[in-house]
Amino acid sequence: MEARPRSLPRRLHAISGLVPVGAFLAFHLWSNAAALRGADAYDRTARRLQEMPLALVLEVLLIFVPLAFHGIYGLFLMAAEPPEGRAGEGRRRLALFQRATGILLFAFILFHLWTTRLVQIHDHETLDLFRLMQALSASPWIRTFSVAGLLAAAAHLSAGLWSFADDWGLVRSLPARIAAGAVAVALFAALSAIGLRSLAAFRL
Repeated sequence: MEARPRSLPRRLHAISGLVPVGAFLAFHLWSNAAALRGADAYDRTARRLQEMPLALVLEVLLIFVPLAFHGIYGLFLMAAEPPEGRAGEGRRRLALFQRATGILLFAFILFHLWTTRLVQIHDHETLDLFRLMQALSASPWIRTFSVAGLLAAAAHLSAGLWSFADDWGLVRSLPARIAAGAVAVALFAALSAIGLRSLAAFRL
């Protein structure tokens, strides 16, 4: 099977979806799980991350730049390449699924950044992040959007992992494709479970 992401931007887009963007998603959900231990534990974890040496530089270079590239270039690919052009009905359906979750996720990330990272930007360090998350979760609309965004993120990354393996010719045999699918499903289940439990911890 010929590897499909031929151009350099396509290759960078595929790789950036896993590292660093996908890796950051897993880390972000893991760190948010501190909410299960209460407000103090959650705020301490957030403060430690904010006080790391070169935290802002690392955040921009390793998170914001790759995330912006992956999201914006992904929207460009949606407009430029019809999913019917990809080989096979299964790949066409997966491409449509990736596009649907990608659009929802793009909107959710903008909302999430605006309401949690850019809020009180002049003095973000003194913000009570746990109480902020509680206040946001009190709205049923925001809570529903957060759950949808979380599931979209887990699904987009998990499906992207399978697509990456297929695009780069890493799953040529049927057993390898089944194994890759099982890994993708397990990843989705694990990320969703961690994220949903963390969100539930913010309920008043």
